[in-house]
Amino acid sequence: MRIRIEPELHSNFLSTCKQQDKPAAQVLREFMREYVAKYPSIEQRDLFVADQKAEYK
Repeated sequence: MRIRIEPELHSNFLSTCKQQDKPAAQVLREFMREYVAKYPSIEQRDLFVADQKAEYK
């Protein structure tokens, strides 16, 4: 994955990660997991609704 970010944001992000003793890639993966959990995909919602309907039959 390639993303474009401002040089200052990039530098600040890497510096903050270093201060927290965490690799930048790990921080990004954590953010991505949290984001996906917060905003489930349409397919995930459809499966959840189907499961709920099956439980109440």
